[in-house]
Amino acid sequence: MRVHLKRAFERYGLPQRILCDNGPPWGDPHQSYTSLGVWLLELGVEVSHGRAYHPQTQGKEERFHRSLKVEVLDRRTVWRDLGHCGRAFARWREIYNHERPHEALEMATPGERYRVSIRRYEAQRAPAESYYLEGDEMRRVKSKGEITFKNVFFYVGRAFSGKAVALRPRGPGKWDLYYCWKKLGRIDMSQLKGKEKGRYESIGP
Repeated sequence: MRVHLKRAFERYGLPQRILCDNGPPWGDPHQSYTSLGVWLLELGVEVSHGRAYHPQTQGKEERFHRSLKVEVLDRRTVWRDLGHCGRAFARWREIYNHERPHEALEMATPGERYRVSIRRYEAQRAPAESYYLEGDEMRRVKSKGEITFKNVFFYVGRAFSGKAVALRPRGPGKWDLYYCWKKLGRIDMSQLKGKEKGRYESIGP
C-alpha cells in the first residue's frame, strides 16, 4: 500500500487529509494508528477514520463504486485479460472525470474542479524531534507501544515503537501528547487515582 501511495503522492502531491475505514492497513481495532498511519503523519497528512459500522461516512466513495460496478463491472462482460480490463477502465475514467456532470459539483465535471496539490512529496522527511518545543519532555516509545512518564506507564501504540514523542505542559498535572506536528491526546495525572498504569485520553484521529 505504501508503494502505491508514494507513487500517487509523487504524481499528484500530498493531500491534507485521508478519510479511511477501520480495517487494515488503515486501522486497527486495538489502537488508533497503524504503521501506515504513522508514516502518513510523518508526511504531514491527517488520517481520519469513519465511524465503525457506519458506512455512510464514506458515502461518496460508495456511490463511486456503485457507478463503477453498474457501468463497467457488469456480469455480461467476459474479461479476456488485464489489458482488456485496463482499456475499459481508462475509457470509463475519461467519461467519469471529463464528460459526465455531477450534481454534487453543481453540474461541473470532476476534471473541472480538480487541482494538483501544491504540497509536494519529499522522500527526506524532517525528524519528529524537529517539531518539538523547548520545554517539551521527550520520550522514546518502547517496543510494546508504551512510554514511562512520572513513574507511570502510558500506552501510545505499537505503531509508534522506537519513535520519539513529546509531552507538552498544558496546566497543573496536564500534558498534551504529540508525535511530530500531530497532537495524539492528553494526559491528566489527576485522573489516574493511584493506578500503576494509565492510558492517555485519546482525542484522535
